[in-house]
Amino acid sequence: MWNEIATDVEVLAPNATSTSGLTKPAVIESVEPGSIGDELGLEPGDKLISINGIKPRDIIDYKFLIVEEELSIQIKDAAGKIHNVEFEKEPDEGLGISFTEALFDGLMQCNNQCPFCFIDQQPSGHRQSLYLKDDDYRLSFLYGSYLTLTNLKQSDWQRIEQQRLSPLFVSVHATNPDLRAQLLRNKRAGLLMKQLSWFAERNLQIHAQVVICPGLNDGIALQNTLKDLASHAKGSWPAVLSTAVVPVGLTRFRPKNDGLKPVDSQCAKKVITQVEMLQKQFKTTLGSHFAWLSDEWYLIAGQRLPVRDTYEDLPQQENGVGSIRNFLEEMDIATSKLPKQLQKPKRCSWVVGKLVEQALTPSCRKLNQIDGLRIDLYGLPSPYWGQDQVVTGLLTGEDLLKGLQGLDLGDQLLLPSVMLKQDQAVFLDDIPLEQLRNALKVPIRIVHGADDIVAAVIEDAEKIL
Repeated sequence: MWNEIATDVEVLAPNATSTSGLTKPAVIESVEPGSIGDELGLEPGDKLISINGIKPRDIIDYKFLIVEEELSIQIKDAAGKIHNVEFEKEPDEGLGISFTEALFDGLMQCNNQCPFCFIDQQPSGHRQSLYLKDDDYRLSFLYGSYLTLTNLKQSDWQRIEQQRLSPLFVSVHATNPDLRAQLLRNKRAGLLMKQLSWFAERNLQIHAQVVICPGLNDGIALQNTLKDLASHAKGSWPAVLSTAVVPVGLTRFRPKNDGLKPVDSQCAKKVITQVEMLQKQFKTTLGSHFAWLSDEWYLIAGQRLPVRDTYEDLPQQENGVGSIRNFLEEMDIATSKLPKQLQKPKRCSWVVGKLVEQALTPSCRKLNQIDGLRIDLYGLPSPYWGQDQVVTGLLTGEDLLKGLQGLDLGDQLLLPSVMLKQDQAVFLDDIPLEQLRNALKVPIRIVHGADDIVAAVIEDAEKIL
């Protein structure tokens, strides 16, 4: 799954603490009205330098430091003036301020050379954040991004233990030391099993990810990897909570002769059979299926998605494991009480990635039972990435322009929000949403989920159930 750093941050050299050796002040983005920060006169643009004499390295340090009842904070205002403010508060009371970024001392970047890295498989010339190789344990703890544990110094391990930064999300790919070192092209990658023991000894936990590269870490290697990870999933406080198995994503921009093969239908069926057999064993020995396949496997294989209960509490939903099944369940709820007709006829278009089109067709068909409503579902390939079967979140502005140009899209186009940058209306190829709107000459409505989609198409409906 795509993971883009939302803001411009200083990028640290691998195994470095800071490129400058200094922690930068934290820039305040907003102040909640009526909060302590508001009462102190803090404003957006002010910079937090220290708390009780300590400079926070990131939002984690900040949250640890503000639990004290007596605080002395140092602030630099927009004019550059330093203010020292002392006050008392309740131990569980926050200051009501947010910051422009989570890391104040820079982003720890990846020191691996994985040939299947998606970030390396894109063209040059786009926004800088698309090329940042996040391998920062703090962002893993805060937001669930995956890291490899290959760039941590002793002080980082000590901090993980002291601040109980758990669970972390770890890209494993293989547990065999030589194979993992080969896949990541990093000798330090072979230390993984020792690192898992380190987590287990300290009652710290991880969620694991295995990206399957056909011919490299599938087959017996995959079986051994899942069993090795499951050996750390036992007891009342397992070190490995879950494992996601996802297919490698390859684009037309990747280097030639990289030795990688795309996942095809035959490969997908083989992996599904293998993992589902292991799931039965894990259910018996661990009380959980433990290892899950991302939705793409079933879509590529042309098979039905597993039923919702098999995903348990969806521990890897953000990694594409059960996300479509969960969305379909939400659509069932959102469409459980549809109106019989619209006040006036409406025609809508809904665009998604071609890979998920078939899975979403029944939901579209159900909406079309409303008298006066027509909704057309368009599943598009991605010429930009060179992928015919693509998930919705990877569709670019160029893909939409090519795939939708010249079509009668009706009264409005429903565009899933996962295609756009979180804080800016641009696609992965930097084409702005406004350019798409002008080219297609149709109102575009950004939709954020099942309820939003249903609301968009029935807002003019008669209140007849």
